[in-house]
Amino acid sequence: MTMTTSPTTKTFAEFLQRADYSLMDSLQADPQATGDGNDHQPRQVFSGHYVPVTPTAIPAPEYIAHSKTLFNELGLSHELALDEQFRRLFSGDITVAQEPMRSFGWATGYALSIYGTEYTQQCPFGTGNGYGDGRAISIFEGLFNGSRWEMQLKGGGPTPYCRGADGRAVLRSSVREFLAQEYMEALGVPTSRSLTLYVSQSETVRRPWYEQDSRSIDPDIMVDSPTAITTRVAPSFLRVGQLELFARRSRSNGNKDALNELQMIVKHLINRNYQKVINPDLTFTDQVIELAHLFRGRLTSLIANWMRVGYCQGNFNSDNCAAGGFTLDYGPFGFCEQFDPRFQSWTGGGDHFSFFNQPVAAEANYQMFWAAIRPLLSDNTEALAKLDQIRDGFAEAMSQKIEAMWAKKLGLNSYDAPLVNELLQLMVLSKVDYTMFFRKLSHIPNQLTALKKSFYLPTSEQVDAQWDSWLQRWKNRITSYGDLNVTSAAMKRVNPKYTWREWLIAPAYKNAERGDYSLIKELQTVLSNPYDEQSSEIETKYDCLKPKKFFNAGGISHYSCSS
Repeated sequence: MTMTTSPTTKTFAEFLQRADYSLMDSLQADPQATGDGNDHQPRQVFSGHYVPVTPTAIPAPEYIAHSKTLFNELGLSHELALDEQFRRLFSGDITVAQEPMRSFGWATGYALSIYGTEYTQQCPFGTGNGYGDGRAISIFEGLFNGSRWEMQLKGGGPTPYCRGADGRAVLRSSVREFLAQEYMEALGVPTSRSLTLYVSQSETVRRPWYEQDSRSIDPDIMVDSPTAITTRVAPSFLRVGQLELFARRSRSNGNKDALNELQMIVKHLINRNYQKVINPDLTFTDQVIELAHLFRGRLTSLIANWMRVGYCQGNFNSDNCAAGGFTLDYGPFGFCEQFDPRFQSWTGGGDHFSFFNQPVAAEANYQMFWAAIRPLLSDNTEALAKLDQIRDGFAEAMSQKIEAMWAKKLGLNSYDAPLVNELLQLMVLSKVDYTMFFRKLSHIPNQLTALKKSFYLPTSEQVDAQWDSWLQRWKNRITSYGDLNVTSAAMKRVNPKYTWREWLIAPAYKNAERGDYSLIKELQTVLSNPYDEQSSEIETKYDCLKPKKFFNAGGISHYSCSS
């Protein structure tokens, strides 16, 4: 829930006083790291939870936007976003730091698993010791209104984990991440947050992308794009892949301190993301059991929320799975427009990371989480049995969350499998727009005609008859509960009116490359109120079907992870 408070932090000096570094104070630095953070070349990192590293500033930074919602929650004055020192810090110039803020940030290593299979070939050394935050650098951790937040630059330059890349992010991906995080927050989906967005007025980097009106699957041209830095914010950025890294090292005996490092990072995870719900008086063993149970609940709820709003993560590996149970990575994501259970906008994703396969991908990530924390209980057979039972119950817990989600979207007081399954078949058959359909259904129409405004193609008389039959059975169900106005209002609270449409986002980042940020600001406003009825002008522009010309369009209907 958004809190609006009077700003308690009005100056840059006051902002710096919020600094409080639990991660660097309670975890271990790589013993081979430099003391000053000048550590930007690819190398193997054999131990430690983080590497101290300084970001590389983008030259001539220009303000584009900040999240008014998050600034309000943190108690930050909106004028801070335009403050010169604040702008310098969040465009990568950490030389403005003064105590108690530190003059360097940190990057973390993690392991990679895809669908429960461990990989090391993405590491340039083939060992897994060079895989981690290649261009994400945390620079600040502090307390705001009684809550702890970590602030991380995306595109802040190379780290030891950069695998030879430049550590930069282009404006296109930065705009997408900045807008998407705050949109998901407005939808009520647990997520990392956006703080600020700055662009360089002089630096560009070359990336593969799509030429105008391209129908290519893969990028077909190289483009020079302005560099940008967006700051993402979360209670922590601990990932399942980080726990995995230390568990792997412990199993292989590659690092004699790995088991202790695993225990330390799990304790830190509990402190950072579960402190309010796990009793600190419990033994560590019992805390680990409770952690497994709570993370399962958060992860299954998260996936149900993703499916509720049409979001597809695209690349839901263990390294993109936040151990705190929220949406973390906004690289190859997309939102489903024309309904397709196999929807996947990322060209590298395939069916295994498609829209309706997200529960399976989540279970695979949970499996890696379970395997990572299991060594901490190896001498306690009773605790291991409890942990295994929680793992074995994942699929059932996931099913319950998905069923409850469909019931809420349809205004039902309990899940009705035949009704839902027939609806999904009809939605595919009629090529409906996922968001528009459920919003129009939320008005509880008397005639199919109202729903047809969300169909991409005309339907036959036979299909219409199927729809009429389904609509009547559904209305009979919800009418039996009582007041239809109450049901309609409840449905509108879970079925947004406005969704992310890539063909409306692309003009915003293209205009931004020319210095015109007006569409970004307009999208901020529209997407921050996704459940509300907005002006007729906004409705005409944003509440509409995807134009035919954008189907199969490179960079819009599908895209690579060139960012």
